[in-house]
Amino acid sequence: MYHADKIKAPVVFFQGLEDKVVLPAQAEAMVAALKQNGTPVALETYENEGHGFRNPDTIVDSLQKELSFYGEIFGFEPHDDIESIQIENKR
Repeated sequence: MYHADKIKAPVVFFQGLEDKVVLPAQAEAMVAALKQNGTPVALETYENEGHGFRNPDTIVDSLQKELSFYGEIFGFEPHDDIESIQIENKR
C-alpha cells in the first residue's frame, strides 16, 4: 500500500469479508490508493469467505468476474454471458 503510487497496471481484488490474513480494510485501502492514483481497479467482496474461497458459488463467481475484468481491460467480450465487474478509473 505504501507504494501504490507506482502501480500503473490494472488490478482486481477478490476479498473474503471474513479474511483474517488480508483484512478487508487492507484491500479497501489499496483500492482507495489505486483509485486516487488513477489506476484501473476493481474490488469484489464475498460474505462468509475467508482467505482462500471455499464456497463453490464464490469460486465460480470470482472466476467469471476475473474473466470479465480481463475482457474489459484487454478489449474482448467473453464467449459466455457472465456478470461484469465494475472497474474504477477504466481507460
